[in-house]
Amino acid sequence: MIEASPTKTPHSSAPDMNVLVGRVLVLGVSLSTLFIVAGLLVLPMHGGVTLTRLFDFPDSLGVIMKGVFAGHPQSIVSLGLLILLATPVLRVAISIVTFAIEKDRKYVVITAFVLAVLLGSIIQGLANQGHPSVFHTALGNFSGVTIIVIGVCAFFAGLLGSLVGLGGGILVVPILTIFFHIPIRFAIGVSIVSVIATSSGAAAAYVRERVTNLRVGMFLEVGTTLGAVTGAIVAGLLSSTVLGIVFGVILLVSALPLIVKIGEELPEGVKSDRLARWLSLSSVYPDAHLKREVPYEVSHTPWGLAMMYVAGLVSGLLGIGSGTFKVIAMDTVMRLPMKVSTTTSNLMIGVTAAASAGIYFARGDIPPLLAAPVALGVLAGALLGARVLHLVSNKALRYIFIPVIVVAAVEMLLRSIGIGK
Repeated sequence: MIEASPTKTPHSSAPDMNVLVGRVLVLGVSLSTLFIVAGLLVLPMHGGVTLTRLFDFPDSLGVIMKGVFAGHPQSIVSLGLLILLATPVLRVAISIVTFAIEKDRKYVVITAFVLAVLLGSIIQGLANQGHPSVFHTALGNFSGVTIIVIGVCAFFAGLLGSLVGLGGGILVVPILTIFFHIPIRFAIGVSIVSVIATSSGAAAAYVRERVTNLRVGMFLEVGTTLGAVTGAIVAGLLSSTVLGIVFGVILLVSALPLIVKIGEELPEGVKSDRLARWLSLSSVYPDAHLKREVPYEVSHTPWGLAMMYVAGLVSGLLGIGSGTFKVIAMDTVMRLPMKVSTTTSNLMIGVTAAASAGIYFARGDIPPLLAAPVALGVLAGALLGARVLHLVSNKALRYIFIPVIVVAAVEMLLRSIGIGK
């Protein structure tokens, strides 16, 4: 195992910042898990899992808190989900404090802007609350066994998502719609939760081990948060068929850059551009596979920021972490090492998802009994993935994910156009 160099570089975050951000993520995940598990444990004492209960749940903070004090299982689970959704927001707020302590005014301003967009999204969501009045009888029986199976599937989604920085959502939506016949709007809402779970679970380890580039992530979140809010608003105007087709096409397109760069281990000949130097984005990371610390530069920063807006747009529109576009922007355009790209993407996808989560929650698109097993399964998978990442090569990561993403894309497209339903 590689020991991280104790010497601080002028462009890297202070170790205290990495530790503090990591602790915030761990605290949020732990509290969230506690409430979600508690809610599921008391569920059998209140009639168990039923199809009616699946789509009959509290959708405002006041109702949730009242239900929590009354011991209502759905309310307890919902509180845990809200804590999970709030974790990326708290992480951004803590980052402002740490940058201020470091007297880094540029990043205080950048981070404050990201926080303002996040809070604006939450306020907008709460101001436009509306629970859907649709009851879905096509689901057939929905039981405790179904919850367990969904949790197991979410575990593998979280494992793959944390390894390649794409978020569990890119697999959760096809799993829920194809195998469990969940309406795509609910699948997308639940997927937002899985994205934040993947991010919070895996990012805590990546940040502590200095693989994630906090400054790159914070700067690029300016684009992703703005895009996510735009996407969440537009999503409410599109039909389920259009959403499914767009999702499938995006999955297929996302696989192409991975195939093209499948044999590359580290980028070569990269020089930091003017904006990257001004923002102090270049850094080093410890690579356990290569058994050394790897220095790297950052290029084409403006183009990377533009792609991040598109990534955020896709995330808000489809309920995925849009980590594919984030990884493409950092790996292909900005020329960061693949492991830095995937781990930084893991950190960012939670904030991107949080920017649209308030809107989805307020619309009643996040059923707690669907989101609970997904959140728990994805968290467990993400934590395991964070341990595995350091032991594999960049090439191995691409070989693992490409077949999965292609199969999911084809299946989603076929079902969206009416084939295989």
